[in-house]
Amino acid sequence: MLGGNHMADARLSDTPVELTVTSQEANWRLDAFLVYHFPAYSRSLLRQVITAGGVTVDDKGAKPAYRLKPGQRVRVVLPELPRQCPKPENIPVEVIYEDDWLAVINKPPGMVVHPARGHWSGTLASAIQYLYGGKLSTLGGPNRPGIVHRLDADTSGAILIAKHDLAHGKLAAQFAERTVDKTYLALVSGVPDRDADWIDQPIGVHPRQREKMAIRRFDPEARSAQTLYRVLERFDGFALISAHPKTGRTHQIRVHLAHVGCPVLCDRQYGGRAVLTRGEIRRDPSDETVLLSRQALHAWKLGFTHPGTGQRMEVEAPLPQDIAQVLEELRRYRSLENIQR
Repeated sequence: MLGGNHMADARLSDTPVELTVTSQEANWRLDAFLVYHFPAYSRSLLRQVITAGGVTVDDKGAKPAYRLKPGQRVRVVLPELPRQCPKPENIPVEVIYEDDWLAVINKPPGMVVHPARGHWSGTLASAIQYLYGGKLSTLGGPNRPGIVHRLDADTSGAILIAKHDLAHGKLAAQFAERTVDKTYLALVSGVPDRDADWIDQPIGVHPRQREKMAIRRFDPEARSAQTLYRVLERFDGFALISAHPKTGRTHQIRVHLAHVGCPVLCDRQYGGRAVLTRGEIRRDPSDETVLLSRQALHAWKLGFTHPGTGQRMEVEAPLPQDIAQVLEELRRYRSLENIQR
């Protein structure tokens, strides 16, 4: 299997592929250009191919961050992808909506979307392979049958599945054109001062911790990122908000909310805590019952144009038990109305 640091195990194809940079692709990073043209390959794997000398620009070697110019010739020798799809596994998943074109799954927290290093089984890809008997789109590559977009493993909620390539292509185009409306629910530590706000801060790789992202205003490699949030409920020390990302950067909502001083609850990377106990909400130090042990982020609603009918539709994913339980406790013990009484 490819991914992570498995470049040494990848067998290179004998046939190079040559592409010409268009005017629309001017100033794109080389690695982003390759991800766009070869979506079946992960960005990390393509960076390894570049570093290993498998890519040239106008017959010269280049770095992953190299900015392309119109008319340049990009020549790439790609490693062979795994020939087998994820093994079907009988893992129950909640189907919110489905028809002959697509399905929407309410992904449970803790489930990895597709196979990756350290997560070869128990993935959403394996679950839908079993559920739909392998009758899914192939545009995402053999490791991502039917997968149109992704969610972090610890993020629950609505995720689109394409049942054939025509549906996949049309749905993927909507994500690329930013016409898919995504609404997330998040429980956050702290209470925002404003009822709603527009966060417009560029996001790039953290300068010291490569597994994290960060606000990078002066980094030329950072990408613009915009998130609108609204406060739905305020509690003593906590809040329930809806977040509407305009862009789709890695960890975008989590980074943006931490930036405004209200990190997603139990976000290990950006929030500084791993668990929330019932005793903390009730102010009872003796009660160490853990209510939440993952980031309290849920992909709540998806609005998109149906690839077959052309009609606009919206689907909603019910809250998972852990977030619902925390919300119930907050309403009972941290309600501002109850405290003021």
